Amino acid sequence: MMKIQNSIIILVFFTILSCQKESKPTYKDKSLPIEERIKDLVNKMTLEEKTLQLTQQICGLNTNKNNIGEAIKEIPSGIGSLIFFSADPVFRNSIQKKAMEESRLGIPILFGFDVIHGFRTVYPISLAQSCSWNPAFVEKACAIAAKESVLSGIDWTFSPMIDVSRDPRWGRISESYGEDPYTNAVFGVATVKGYQGKNLSDPYSIAACLKHYVGYGVSEGGRDYRYSDVSRQSLWETYLPPYEAGIKAGAATVMSGFNDISGVPASANHYILTEILKNKWGHDGFVVSDWLAIDQLIYQGVAKDRKEAGLKAFEAGIEMDMKDNIYVENFPELVEEGKITMDQIDEAVSRVLRVKFRLGLFDDPYTPVLDEKDRILQKEDIAIAQNLAEESMVLLKNEKQVLPISSSIKSIAVIGPMAKDKSNLLGSWSFNGKAEDVETIYEGLEKEFGSQIQLNYAMGCDFDGSDESLFQEAIASAKKSDIILICLGEKKEWSGENASRSTIALPVIQEKLVSELKKTGKPIVLILSNGRPLELVRLEPQVDAIVEIWQPGIAGGTPLAGILSGRINPSGKLSVTFPLTTGQIPTYYNMRQSARPYDKMGDYQDIPTEPLYWFGHGLSYTTYEYSPVKLSTNNISKDQKLKVEVTVSNTGTKDGKEAVLWYISDPVCSISRPTKELKHFEKKEIKAGNKVIYSFEIDPMRDLSYPDSTGKRLLEAGEFYVHVNNQKIRFELL
Repeated sequence: MMKIQNSIIILVFFTILSCQKESKPTYKDKSLPIEERIKDLVNKMTLEEKTLQLTQQICGLNTNKNNIGEAIKEIPSGIGSLIFFSADPVFRNSIQKKAMEESRLGIPILFGFDVIHGFRTVYPISLAQSCSWNPAFVEKACAIAAKESVLSGIDWTFSPMIDVSRDPRWGRISESYGEDPYTNAVFGVATVKGYQGKNLSDPYSIAACLKHYVGYGVSEGGRDYRYSDVSRQSLWETYLPPYEAGIKAGAATVMSGFNDISGVPASANHYILTEILKNKWGHDGFVVSDWLAIDQLIYQGVAKDRKEAGLKAFEAGIEMDMKDNIYVENFPELVEEGKITMDQIDEAVSRVLRVKFRLGLFDDPYTPVLDEKDRILQKEDIAIAQNLAEESMVLLKNEKQVLPISSSIKSIAVIGPMAKDKSNLLGSWSFNGKAEDVETIYEGLEKEFGSQIQLNYAMGCDFDGSDESLFQEAIASAKKSDIILICLGEKKEWSGENASRSTIALPVIQEKLVSELKKTGKPIVLILSNGRPLELVRLEPQVDAIVEIWQPGIAGGTPLAGILSGRINPSGKLSVTFPLTTGQIPTYYNMRQSARPYDKMGDYQDIPTEPLYWFGHGLSYTTYEYSPVKLSTNNISKDQKLKVEVTVSNTGTKDGKEAVLWYISDPVCSISRPTKELKHFEKKEIKAGNKVIYSFEIDPMRDLSYPDSTGKRLLEAGEFYVHVNNQKIRFELL
């Protein structure tokens, strides 16, 4: 009898254990491989649940406590993603709780937001970052942004923007890393690594999103959302390389562009979204449309209605519909009509779920809730932002060594609308940044110079308009000072999305203020804060020095003051060319060779052809001497590498950091090549009186080959040149 009882107990035990195992779906078992979990979950989902996973809506715009409950009720429990316009982790967790507990399958929501150059600790705009030539700093800054984002409820950022940008009339040039493909690739990779860390499931990692794929920066005339005439050759050699580098670095997601690419809009472009991104590069994350971009296929003339727009976007390779709700509205009918198959939908849903699983959202869907003081604006994080700002600032001009400010100076006139401004130093796309966190230029000067130098402030004028009533006060301040700091620039909304401008000159009122101050005869240092290269043809002759500080974020005052005092030796170099005038656009360092280069044939007849400041320009307070370049050999085979070295000596009296930029040129090729192309850069500190060796190992297939219009890389024997500083050294590929 006892044996029978024991057998019954054992049977009951195993029955209960078996039921417990069955009650836990495979997709919730974190011990299993992700692909197995995805397959199990997709097989359990209805068409409606799948379509919701491919949809992104918005929330958090109304954070009034009395309305939060109603806002949560309006969010579908099975929604795939939300753009989270809040920084409240409690609110975010409340929304996530609804998804986890009220939806049938408990699929977590992916919370995204535009964290472009910092969350609350806002650091310099992307265009400035690349002028630092220090991707390690950028990676650190992005890691800070990721941590603040996670602790504020964000899992996914729509960054980096790696559109090669050569038209400064286009406002979104401020979000790019400049005019060069390689530079965009290097800083794009650093950004991805900073956001995503070593593993997407790490506690403070967020998913990166490469945007805007692709050719968006070529919008006609610098006008946003416009047509981009991009040949297949240009696509492969100029605009795709940064994205390929980002995919190889593991970027979780990609965002399609607004632009029409040679007749096929990016958001309906099967060639770029599927043939290249998925089939050729093997990207297994997902593509999200830009804001309402699918609906805009109607306005771009390739879809007759929302249903056709959704079909074209989905067939091209867009898995997630941002804000349109087109997929939700039209997929049931498209499936019923046989125009979209369940296999296609399952593949798309799997890509979205894969990112969520890799982020660890299924196993830990909630954000830790910390006091604001413990999750944002940490002292060490502000220091990183400050360091990045310091290295991003570029000394453009310094006649008669007016900078650094001499110890004999007793008083400084601090003039201009930017001098005490906080908000505009943040730059565009700084949603969670607060003006109260910003250190102004004036505050930085006060900290730097203290009671040693008298600061005589006058606003002088507003950013624009025609009111000259403040001129006299500014002139009076200038007359009683030894030197003038004139702080000019752009409002933050003058760059960024939908901020195209017909001229890149500053408003007339700002230029006129400089002209009036010039009459005082005092030395003038022009401080510029802006989100694009500026036309300085009238300003540059009137000033003795120019410091480009870009839009430095919250911590620009102290770095600028340190540069002005000489405590900091400027080390930034331009990642984008400054045209002499707007009429020179486009002008960039790696243009193709001219058909008639002799006697200035083909140049402008009414203005100089040379820009004011080329890509790579940047001055220092010390002097650097480059030794003759050494080649490991003058001739190499296609499977042999060439090592190139140059010794750089700091021959001045100040320690400094020097960025060495290495270029390659191919003078004769089956497909004409640019005059030169950046292939490597490195920045090192060199103490005064010391010297440092910089080296570049040339890999023929990587550095000497070129793509044809199909993306196939070709390597041709012949002569090549390596360029560094002002040296041009020949070698041959056999």
